Amino acid sequence: MLKNVPGIISTKLISVLNDMGHGDEIVIGDGNFPGIDIAKRVVYASGHGVPELLKAILQLIPLDEYVEKPVSLMATTEYFEGVPPIWAEYEKIIKDSDEKERFTEFEFVERFEYYERAKKAFAIIVTSERALFANIIIKKGVI
Repeated sequence: MLKNVPGIISTKLISVLNDMGHGDEIVIGDGNFPGIDIAKRVVYASGHGVPELLKAILQLIPLDEYVEKPVSLMATTEYFEGVPPIWAEYEKIIKDSDEKERFTEFEFVERFEYYERAKKAFAIIVTSERALFANIIIKKGVI
């Protein structure tokens, strides 16, 4: 057993996070994200939402300090009005974390470009998140 690992982090997820190198990306997908179809590696986090996983993951890995925007979101489409409320929650989680110094703002990636980028990600975490446009990509930095 390990100390100080958030209970939401499964043994498979801790292994994936450990195996990631500098510059590798991990996607935390919402419940609608087609992660199973496109992932190199899939980690299931059924019953969990993206915010709680984001908070736990940021306790274990650093954000990449060598890129301008180490956290990326799927941009909304013309059919969505306003800003998804979950984005403010993500910003608060990051700014309340030890990684706040490495974060300035989100990168927004067009939907189909996001899918292509997710195909290249080190892993995709499949969650039960119901919020719309709740997908997030984290680029791992150096400890």
